[in-house]
Amino acid sequence: MSLDARPVLELRDATLAHGDRVLWHDLDLQMRPGEFIAVLGGNGSGKSSLLKAIIGQQALTAGSVMVAGKPVGGAARGSRAVGYVPQRISLDPAAALRVRDLVRLGVDGHRLGPGIFTARRTRRRVDALLDEVGATALADAPVSQLSGGEMQRVRIAEALAGEPELLLCDEPLAALDIGQSRRIVTLIDEYRRSHGTSVLFVTHDINAVLGIADRVLYLAGGRFRLGPPEEVLASATLTDLYGAPIDVFRTQGRVIIVAAADPGADRHDPHAGHDHEQATEAG
Repeated sequence: MSLDARPVLELRDATLAHGDRVLWHDLDLQMRPGEFIAVLGGNGSGKSSLLKAIIGQQALTAGSVMVAGKPVGGAARGSRAVGYVPQRISLDPAAALRVRDLVRLGVDGHRLGPGIFTARRTRRRVDALLDEVGATALADAPVSQLSGGEMQRVRIAEALAGEPELLLCDEPLAALDIGQSRRIVTLIDEYRRSHGTSVLFVTHDINAVLGIADRVLYLAGGRFRLGPPEEVLASATLTDLYGAPIDVFRTQGRVIIVAAADPGADRHDPHAGHDHEQATEAG
């Protein structure tokens, strides 16, 4: 991990509200180069909004956010220091866009009318990115025909095109099976370790990243907790955060979070995607 003292991402006293509803407030966060932070919380807790604030699509209600030492917004908006993997989106099956075309948008989408030399260099860069995410065989495939796991690989290649210092991933494991999820997580982890890229990873499935996350940012009820996984994912911590009894169990290297307020409630395994959200929200 780089010893660069400058935080890749820094939020100070950050608050985000929609009308009278505060998603989170007074958030202070500094990310080191190469650090992996998992962002957890139920629907409506402000996970995706946090990422949008970092890329300048969502204005903070209060506080500030800086990426690579520069304030977000204005000239810094759309900074190539940030790679962004959005939530899975549907594409028109009739669209003629190829995988190569989509990744190229990440490489030179900011340019108009590239010259021959630039076009050749861009093609080499696209080929290198597809190879890096294991998607070379998909280069000329229609994007609309990709499976969920294939699409996420291509989205990651697009996000890495600018060799970002910070990679933002918004539910990249949604709708993927266990095998696909494992491959996506491994891909991102290997990249950040080899390139020193910081990763802010929004997920409902903490178990998919539990072994590699340096810290966890847990958002709930307008509040948050930030720290090592073993400290945040603890009964006392989550009970305090939710203001209701929460039990955290560890078994066979996995974490199970249970809302303990209802004696008849079933235990939910967060690896099952939305079950984790339902368990925490039940508190």
